[in-house]
Amino acid sequence: MGDDCQAFVKWFQNKGGTVDLTSMELTYFPASEGGRGAVALKDLEEGHILFSIPREVTMSTRTSSLPSLFGMENWHRFGLDEGWSGLILSMMWETAQGPKSKWAEYLHVLPTSFDTPMFWDDKDLEELRGTSIIQKLGKEDAEKDYQSKLKPALESRPDLFPPAGSETYYSYKIYHVMGSRILSRSFNTEKWQRREEGEGEELQGDTSMGSAMDIDEHEVKGSELHSQSRRESESSDEEEDGDDEPSDPSDTAMVPMADMLNARYEHANASLFYEENVLNMVTTQPIKAGDQIWNTYSDLPNSELLRRYGHVDWLPLENGEQGNPGDVVEIPATVVVDAVKEIHTTMAEDRFTQRIDWWLEEGGDDIFDFGWEVEYPEAVFSLIRLLLLSDSEWEKAREKSKLPKPKPDAEVLTVLQNALTRRLDEYSTSIKDDESLLQRDDLRLNLRNAVIVRLGEKKILDAILAKVGTDIAAAYGKRPKRKLEPQSEAKGGKKSRR
Repeated sequence: MGDDCQAFVKWFQNKGGTVDLTSMELTYFPASEGGRGAVALKDLEEGHILFSIPREVTMSTRTSSLPSLFGMENWHRFGLDEGWSGLILSMMWETAQGPKSKWAEYLHVLPTSFDTPMFWDDKDLEELRGTSIIQKLGKEDAEKDYQSKLKPALESRPDLFPPAGSETYYSYKIYHVMGSRILSRSFNTEKWQRREEGEGEELQGDTSMGSAMDIDEHEVKGSELHSQSRRESESSDEEEDGDDEPSDPSDTAMVPMADMLNARYEHANASLFYEENVLNMVTTQPIKAGDQIWNTYSDLPNSELLRRYGHVDWLPLENGEQGNPGDVVEIPATVVVDAVKEIHTTMAEDRFTQRIDWWLEEGGDDIFDFGWEVEYPEAVFSLIRLLLLSDSEWEKAREKSKLPKPKPDAEVLTVLQNALTRRLDEYSTSIKDDESLLQRDDLRLNLRNAVIVRLGEKKILDAILAKVGTDIAAAYGKRPKRKLEPQSEAKGGKKSRR
């Protein structure tokens, strides 16, 4: 255990945390295995408590003294009670307090640099062309949040935020650092709410704030506890689907020690459970001495692992290749609409606008996920059939408020083939190009991660296109009359991606 880890563990214990140092140790692994993490020092059984954290040691807008010093009325006025702005500002302020902060030693061991695309330059970001990562970075929203919330709040209280320390502690760059720490390491730790007498006790789950860790009810040794797994929603202000009540931003917390564990697809062997006053990291399956102790990121695809945490999973797949079993390719509904337009060029534009609006009002998806299992999401067939309905059929469907059945006939499959081909054309390299790049020993980390993300997606698209081609041929009883090949020399001189 390095000196910084030893100092952190000592601080953790001094604050009331307990850690079984006979069972686990913080150490450093190769970058491919997550970097700093925890290792089992002996064989551990399922249900073993590795460490416990008092709730007051977690770092949130509930436990930081900044909101009360700032004044809750002003806290609300500047919008610091919405999203992650308040927690980011609290983390900035606590850092500025130096040794006087309750979390000084903890803040010292948190990362100050990240391999996430949020910090990549334009050249590296270009390597992600075709993936959905760029659209999800949220740089513009982050800058807007900083300029409209944090900056006015900082300027309103020079006594709390001395201008002399603005560049060191409160700059836009530091804002990104704190936001990335929350994105990759935070947990959702709702207030403990007691039920009526005789009904037991439970935590009321609400994950809409998008903290890194999600909540999933689970029992351990007869105690009614709740586990947490890493996850983050698309917007920190987003409300849970079907829930009229917005989540409480103060539920999002940094949890010392718990955030030191690494994760890998389907390797989780420990999870965080919590009671009224403490949170416990508990083994969820036996762990052998010398093995790494893994938490979970909810088995995310590489595109999300890279965007949120700055790494990718490169594991053996069932088909004999390497990749992430959880990888998916997103096909936006707009790509499907464009595919229909290309085939049916005489359809009026308002035909598509009206039907898409109705589709969304009826709860239809605006993005369709395709994965390694090479299966069709039925909803995509329903959307295509909706767009292909005659005007009279469309009116009947709207009157009955009934979406078309997801029947994949030859015409529908041909549209899907066109949409998939369009999606594949968005990448700037071929599968062969990427496979060659991965053979190089001198590949930069950012480039390697980008190649792994886009290669997995392209291979999924390639497999789905092969399936579509076979199904179209079967539907026609022969080769399709209209064959839509992936990028070819006939399309602007670009080579095929397959």
